[in-house]
Amino acid sequence: MGEEAQELQLHQIEANEAKETLSLKENSFEDQKNIMMSKKRRYYFKIAIYVALVLVGQSAATLLGRLYYEKGGKSKWMGTLVQLAGFPILLPYYFFITSTKKLAVNKNNNIVNPISNPPSVFMLAFVYVSIGLIIGLICYLFSFGLLYLPVSTFTLICSSQLGFNALFAYFLNSLKLTPYIINSLVLLTISSSLLVFQNESSNSTNVSKKMYVIGFICTIGAAAGYGLVLSLTQLAFKKVVKSESFKAVMDMIIYQSLVAVCVPLVGLFASGEWNGIKKEMEEYELGKASYVLSLSFTAIGWQVFNIGCVGLIFEFSSLFSNAISVVGLPIVPILAVFFFEDKMHGIKAISMVLAVWGFISYMYQQYLNESNAEAEKSDTRHVTKVMSPLEVDDRRG
Repeated sequence: MGEEAQELQLHQIEANEAKETLSLKENSFEDQKNIMMSKKRRYYFKIAIYVALVLVGQSAATLLGRLYYEKGGKSKWMGTLVQLAGFPILLPYYFFITSTKKLAVNKNNNIVNPISNPPSVFMLAFVYVSIGLIIGLICYLFSFGLLYLPVSTFTLICSSQLGFNALFAYFLNSLKLTPYIINSLVLLTISSSLLVFQNESSNSTNVSKKMYVIGFICTIGAAAGYGLVLSLTQLAFKKVVKSESFKAVMDMIIYQSLVAVCVPLVGLFASGEWNGIKKEMEEYELGKASYVLSLSFTAIGWQVFNIGCVGLIFEFSSLFSNAISVVGLPIVPILAVFFFEDKMHGIKAISMVLAVWGFISYMYQQYLNESNAEAEKSDTRHVTKVMSPLEVDDRRG
């Protein structure tokens, strides 16, 4: 009987130890789960902040840029300069990051190994200069659009940049043209094309039909150029830079901006528009102080937009960043109805609906791509987990 009692006690001790071990494992699992949930919440909070910066910066800068022309501004080179000249506000953050982070990390917070075959200075300079010059030209074309088009029409045409991005990505980045992508391209093309047929009397900018067409063509060209720049940048990261580190992304932004800002500066002095700035300031309807403030806040607005875009590129992807900037475009026409009394007539409303529909189609394809990628990762983890080491060796053999 004594031996049976001792055995029973041993069984109880073993059972208690097993329960304690199981409880510790469950607590550890719960802790890990809570940590993962906390990280995920912080990640989505950062994404939400970057999205807000993109939407607020883009809407404010576009409306202020139109306000400059609406109240007496005439210089297209000045309108171009304020789109680019605010980049120095990024420099303190850039130097702080590069001086405090000894190791480069990518958007998944993994340490990036040094590149075995780093790009030459000449190739990097060629990338920065060529893309920077294109950006300077794009901003100049955007200035034409803001000068000659109602701001609502301007932003609706700009939504076609997503379609151009997909088209150029097909040729330069091996993007697959799925039915949803093709649907998006068609809808965005029709959306922009419809605006050619709107009644001239609805044009709040009071420009001739000829100037309206010039503004339309310039805005289409700028939207196409922006789509091209995104594809070229992605290609440059893959073929030349060969790095996904935050420093590499910031280098691209800073050096491109340095080159791009030279375009309007040269144009401002070479065209002689610089001589008329003082007179333009004095004749500005809202006064000298408002002239300076409107241009300053336009420059800051574009850099707020830029910071949001860089953050989304770093945390997610350039395509997602572009998609968010496009989804924010319909906000501007709605605000323009109140601030500039733009008329939201039938053709423009249909154009907006088609633009949003095209965006949704594009984003749905991105959702499918992400879902398929996650499913493949899950299957890979599951196979690795269930296979024994012997099975792995057999497969390798």
